[in-house]
Amino acid sequence: MTENGDPYENAIAERVNGILKDDFGLSEQLNNISEAMHQAAQSISIYNNSRPHLSCNMLTPVHASAKRNQT
Repeated sequence: MTENGDPYENAIAERVNGILKDDFGLSEQLNNISEAMHQAAQSISIYNNSRPHLSCNMLTPVHASAKRNQT
């Protein structure tokens, strides 16, 4: 995710990747690319639409973004 391979250069992306791997099982071996793409899309949807985030005052990213755009 970074030019120099240093995870501290892009801490946010590394954190999201860790969550997707640990919480959604994306670090497990999948049978084919289609299964991997489906699981990744499903995980990202849950992450953005259903999973509350402490950094968003316990709102989902979608709700936090909508609230920010209303003001």
